[in-house]
Amino acid sequence: MPWSQFSYVKRWAVAAGAAVALAAAAGHPALARDGSAPPPWLHQALPGAALAGEGQLRFFGLRIYDARLWVTPGFDASRFGAHALALELTYHRAFSGAAIAQRSVEEMQRQAPLEPAQAERWQQRLAALLPDVQPGDRLIGLYQPGQGMHLWRGSQALGTIDDAALARLFFGIWLSPRTSEPGLRSALLARSPGGAAP
Repeated sequence: MPWSQFSYVKRWAVAAGAAVALAAAAGHPALARDGSAPPPWLHQALPGAALAGEGQLRFFGLRIYDARLWVTPGFDASRFGAHALALELTYHRAFSGAAIAQRSVEEMQRQAPLEPAQAERWQQRLAALLPDVQPGDRLIGLYQPGQGMHLWRGSQALGTIDDAALARLFFGIWLSPRTSEPGLRSALLARSPGGAAP
């Protein structure tokens, strides 16, 4: 993989999000600023969700993606894995789904060591779910604690991963204190109760 693409994907795998993901556009006008309304499922998926924060990932001055995090009442950043939430990434660069999956697993290993066989299985599962992205594409991930994750591209459902551990570590790419992008984490948690908890 070219170094430039590797570096950019690393950031997604601070990820695995510009972001917009949930709540009615009427209640959160910022959601509609790019002219796109949130998908209809957001109202039901995260009742009472509010914008916790937003940020932009840049690499050597280049915009990689914008990210937004939406959380439900009672959200505790120090226990993010116990709460349903949604993360949206709006891309400014093109990446392959396979490259995103590979870097995502590498970032997940910052939080917990993975056996090589498990890392390979998880990378394959993510690669089967994550699409290639182009500038302007919005991916929205919905995390459900104890269950797994769902992924959309705009309003198009892409699929589900029913693996609670994989999903928690995937969203930890952005929200874990061990993230490789602490500045983006702080921005995403800026409006949540207590701010960006350690």
